[in-house]
Amino acid sequence: MNAISDQERAERSSEAMFKDDYTTKGMGMTIDAVGPGTATLSMLVRKDHLNGHGSCHGGAIFTLADSAFAFACNSRNTITVAQHCSVTFLAPGREGDRLTATAREVSLAGRSGIYDVSVTRQDGVTIAEFRGLSRTIPGTHFEEPAA
Repeated sequence: MNAISDQERAERSSEAMFKDDYTTKGMGMTIDAVGPGTATLSMLVRKDHLNGHGSCHGGAIFTLADSAFAFACNSRNTITVAQHCSVTFLAPGREGDRLTATAREVSLAGRSGIYDVSVTRQDGVTIAEFRGLSRTIPGTHFEEPAA
């Protein structure tokens, strides 16, 4: 068998992860795109995502960004977990908004990675910036064919 491409590896890794990711699915997130070191996820802000001020709860926005980070840093078929994440909220999301989280790899050195995620509304306004630090651990998402 032939080795698979980096793009196919990213797609197969995301499929394997998404299958059992009940939080991402339960919040109504969709995987819009994945690639080596990248992922784009989106979700429609629902009533159950709102806080007491009537805006999208910061935890829901963080979860969207964290999920995009997870799919980006796991795109190479190595089990990768978060070791630190931070978020800065810049503008509110409202019920009915479509939020999109776009994750990109900034650095990958050995077992450690740095990923930036921008969360935007459908009007292009950035509502949050997220940075995630990752660490690979033993394991893969699927068995790859021998080269």
